[in-house]
Amino acid sequence: MTEATTLKTTIEKTTVGIYVTRETAGVDMSDVGVIIEGVVVLQDLDNVALATEMVFGLFYSLNMCYPSQLRYTLEVIQKVLMELDATQLSRKAQNLKTKLLQ
Repeated sequence: MTEATTLKTTIEKTTVGIYVTRETAGVDMSDVGVIIEGVVVLQDLDNVALATEMVFGLFYSLNMCYPSQLRYTLEVIQKVLMELDATQLSRKAQNLKTKLLQ
């Protein structure tokens, strides 16, 4: 398998993801983007923080539900780290928040 084929296969298998590409090892990020359901929906973003914000903006604006396998991860990022709608946490997210604040 070539590198391009491997990359394409990886993208197609990705439910939700943020990617970072570099020209060579040790060089600053050359591309940051967002993948949703196997499609690169945003690219050439400035940094990973912006890409993370865009993921949540896309889920909100497209009225999408979090994928079940990422539900708690995305909930913790949204409600604990970003403090958006932090009053309604699932039991798992609340337990993690309590442990983090101890």
